[in-house]
Amino acid sequence: MSKSSNIVPQAYRITKTDRFGLKGHKPCIIWFTGLSGSGKSTLANLVEQSLFEKGVHTYVLDGDNIRYGLNNNVDFSPEGRSENIRRIGEVAKLFVDSGTIVLTAFISPFQSDRDRVRALVGPEEFVEVFVDCPIEICEQRDVKGLYKKARAGEIADFTGISSPFEAPQNPELTIHTDKVSPEASVDLITDYILKRILVNT
Repeated sequence: MSKSSNIVPQAYRITKTDRFGLKGHKPCIIWFTGLSGSGKSTLANLVEQSLFEKGVHTYVLDGDNIRYGLNNNVDFSPEGRSENIRRIGEVAKLFVDSGTIVLTAFISPFQSDRDRVRALVGPEEFVEVFVDCPIEICEQRDVKGLYKKARAGEIADFTGISSPFEAPQNPELTIHTDKVSPEASVDLITDYILKRILVNT
């Protein structure tokens, strides 16, 4: 999609630096990626709670919630998945500009899409968290019954079954949710994030 020559970005008087100076911490995207059922949403919510309790300004963007509203016109084809992540990336960038820590929980199966979001904000403001869990365990946790439907051919382009998942090549963090408890995982992620965002560290 080409950009109109009549569109000129507005320059704001208050900068991102001003905003994180007011908040007392730097902004970033914490990008949770992994198979359906791996524990992305669970970790994103628990990490947000942990950061929030420490006075950090946060917001969670979750896959189902975004597809229910902002991206309700985007399908699950490879092209649709890329467009879904592109839009989420642009929204996450706005949160970063506001000085907020935004936690995103999306399968986001393609490396190129995740790299594109990283490039929107820069490596210092993007933390990729690979929520790594064997597909057999993900299926056991599948309270929505999505894997069963996918294996029965009722859901097309289902990641891990009929559509590929490209594991992150160099994530900042890898969390094995089949081996590490949610509590220990949250502590690990929280500690890592605080070291990156606190202004006086």
